[in-house]
Amino acid sequence: MVDPIVRGLYKFDVKPIRTVGSPSSAPSRAVLVRVAALWLAIAVALVAFRGVLFTFGGALLIAYLAEPIVTRLSSKPIGGRTLPRWAGILAVYAALFLLVYAFSIAALPQLYRELVRLVAEARELLNELTPAKISAYTRAAEEWLASRGIPIVFGDGEPLPAPSDSGPKLHFDLEATLRSIALTSSTWARTHLMEVVGVSQRIVTHLVGGIFQLFFMLMVAAFVLLDPAPIRSFFRSLVPVQWGAGFDSLLARIDDKLAGVVRGQILICLVNGALTLVGLLILKVKFALILATLATLLSFIPIFGTVISTVPIVLVALTQSFGTALGALGWVLGIHGLEAYLLNPRILGTSARIHPVVIAFALLAGERTFGFAGALFAVPVASILLAVFLHFKERADRLQAEELGADVQSDAKESAEAGS
Repeated sequence: MVDPIVRGLYKFDVKPIRTVGSPSSAPSRAVLVRVAALWLAIAVALVAFRGVLFTFGGALLIAYLAEPIVTRLSSKPIGGRTLPRWAGILAVYAALFLLVYAFSIAALPQLYRELVRLVAEARELLNELTPAKISAYTRAAEEWLASRGIPIVFGDGEPLPAPSDSGPKLHFDLEATLRSIALTSSTWARTHLMEVVGVSQRIVTHLVGGIFQLFFMLMVAAFVLLDPAPIRSFFRSLVPVQWGAGFDSLLARIDDKLAGVVRGQILICLVNGALTLVGLLILKVKFALILATLATLLSFIPIFGTVISTVPIVLVALTQSFGTALGALGWVLGIHGLEAYLLNPRILGTSARIHPVVIAFALLAGERTFGFAGALFAVPVASILLAVFLHFKERADRLQAEELGADVQSDAKESAEAGS
């Protein structure tokens, strides 16, 4: 099960639907046709307006995260009176803006300074990566491998003789590969990093657009949080009354998985980023704040995000020394081990966990269908679909067990009658 704290915060007040007539009576065919037509119309609308799904999906995600906090604030009496929901929403938003302001004051200047240093050192490295230095690097690598009995050619020359010079020799033109990478990187740097005015304009444009989109998400989330009951009632109305109890059970299962995946993943990302920053500062790795921030953001994408965030950390540490790179890699692997064997079972729980194969399929399907936004929302959507699948699978298994039990009772009754 999900951690009690997570489950307690995200346990929505789902009131059972009052059924009319016999609870076991099945809905008529006309009712089923109308309900199916309504769900089909919703699906068609989502496909037709999929361009705005990211914005409204983000707003619903913000509302889902803030709903239990707003409910708790509005349910506690203050001075003999309960706080209205709109005041709870304002309090949550005020705390959010305060955190953003504190981050911009404390960390944003350091992030900017590290980013400027990173761009400057990258340009300097590309400018210094001459063919002579590339040849020296490849020759040094050949000597190191030859001293350990591995004769490999990284350039156009002959391999250095190994202590036991026998057997086949591996030829790999690393020198030409490095020259090609350096040329490509220099070309990209000249066409992108040097265009200061163009890059600045694009950054400002995207920043303004992102801020507007964020405020629009917050506005829509506030409308949802202000009165979420009509939204839940609307979706309940799309289900036949006879299936009300099953629909409530499905909502509880979706809430169980989604609470662990969404809030649990956010907690894991914050812990991952904090531990990464501590380790990089201890090892004195350059650009520690940028690398830790990148690791925090990429941790929102399970599996692939952690792998991608490890690569720049090791590469930057490798520019300092091999020992620093090895220490950084060991620290990051230790964090991932802590996440896999301690944080995931405790925060996500067993019921909210999803098999890695399902996560990988969801990420690839989301990225191919909706790009980066699809990859970002892939796991929450997969958790909802998985909850729906498991709900109907359990109902099918229960019906099959009831049928088998009825058959066994019927066979036993026939045997008793034949014996008498």
